[in-house]
Amino acid sequence: MKRNHIFKILMTGASIISLSSCTDLVVTEKDSIVRVSTGGSVFTPGDPTEMLASAYKDLGTYTDQAGIYALGQHTSAEMIPPTRGVDWGDNGVWRTLDAHTWDASHTYVRDAWNNLNQRVYKATEIIASNPSASQMAQAKFLRAFNMYHVMDLFGQVPFREVTQGVDDNPKVMTRSEAFDFIVKDLQEALPALAEVKPSATNGAASKASANALLARLFLNKAVYKSAKPEGPYTFDKADMDLVAKYSDAVTASGFSLESSYFKNFSTAASTEVIFVSLEGTPQNRWFMTLHYGQNPSGWNGFTTLADFYDKFDKNDQRIGEPAKGNGKEFSGIGRGFLIGTQIDDNGKPLIDTRTQKVLSFTRDVPLAGAATDKGIRVIKYHPSDAGKYILMRYAEVFLAKAEALYRSGNAAGALLLINQLRVARGASAIASLTDQSLFDEIGRETYWEGGARTYEVRFGKFLTGNGADKKDANLVLFPIPSSAIVSNPNLKQNTGY
Repeated sequence: MKRNHIFKILMTGASIISLSSCTDLVVTEKDSIVRVSTGGSVFTPGDPTEMLASAYKDLGTYTDQAGIYALGQHTSAEMIPPTRGVDWGDNGVWRTLDAHTWDASHTYVRDAWNNLNQRVYKATEIIASNPSASQMAQAKFLRAFNMYHVMDLFGQVPFREVTQGVDDNPKVMTRSEAFDFIVKDLQEALPALAEVKPSATNGAASKASANALLARLFLNKAVYKSAKPEGPYTFDKADMDLVAKYSDAVTASGFSLESSYFKNFSTAASTEVIFVSLEGTPQNRWFMTLHYGQNPSGWNGFTTLADFYDKFDKNDQRIGEPAKGNGKEFSGIGRGFLIGTQIDDNGKPLIDTRTQKVLSFTRDVPLAGAATDKGIRVIKYHPSDAGKYILMRYAEVFLAKAEALYRSGNAAGALLLINQLRVARGASAIASLTDQSLFDEIGRETYWEGGARTYEVRFGKFLTGNGADKKDANLVLFPIPSSAIVSNPNLKQNTGY
């Protein structure tokens, strides 16, 4: 009996599952496959419509509180994952991210690597499956979007062609090469992408999402092209001009700042929502922070720090809205930062069932040994009206242009934009702009949305965050997971790990 091997590629540069079988093995999956035998490899195209739908469903991974989100947020000075007795110990996976003591065996480092590279490869399969021009453009955007995160988090990027056999090790792009590859994908995709207007359900690639990602890329180009990942970085004016150009293109598509900040995260039609995941739900964002006794009952986990909370003006609508407690379901939950006495849906003070005391969230919170009431909680998506999980929104693009103007020497123009944003959010205008005030404004606008690590690195603050002493320079990149190094000798471990 002749033997064949049918391989389903699951993770670029990470792991491959092989099935040994007879030639009459029936494959029921509709995704494309690579058949490998002694005669070489043959790629079998799949149905691009079905494959594209599957690729969009994969965006649900960004809604998880672990993996990609954890690497981008828990490592920042905006969030702390306190251990409360035995709760949230989880073998230290959260504490090591907060303390910047992760290594190449960290579960969420591995999961983020595997999930992102798997999605890059799936997009490459779509591109090789005779898609229409529109499908091709969407696949290139999705490949760029996922590869961007690999490049940002890990530096080097493995890449497997669909024509490669299982014995062929994926090539590895440097961070600089990956940047160029991603930009090329997006620029090629742009002409065939749809023009869309703001919508709470913008779940498909569009001209606006591609332009927004290009603005993000060129804003960080100095980081991604630097010979030293930790910097210092030199921001070229030509790149900053491109950031402004791509930002203006998003504005031209009809996007603008929303007058009501928390409307962005609701089911209402916001003027800011560029790209969302239609798969999954943002419910993890409230479960991970709410107390057990609140409605809905949370996991009593993550909090922000008082130092970050104190950066907000008292009239800044981004700081939050108090709970109404008017008898409606979930009305005991406020929006923004939850601090002090908490109430139930009928407006009565909540009792912490574990301490039998009135539940009052405190400013202070230790990383280990925290009581159940410690720490300021954060709610951006409210359980009463949460919209789809946002992957891109206009305020980030607006801030990108302001930062680009500032870095290219136009501080006056940047200040006008920052004050336009602040006034829209109910905060008072500021008289001048500095690196610190610009950094703080980005944090006030985008807190807990998953991108804090990236802008902390760009501003040179990542290695001094969370109140700790200066950390090792290598920490601006995560390690390549140990399992990936073993499976692909073309990968070399990042410096310092």
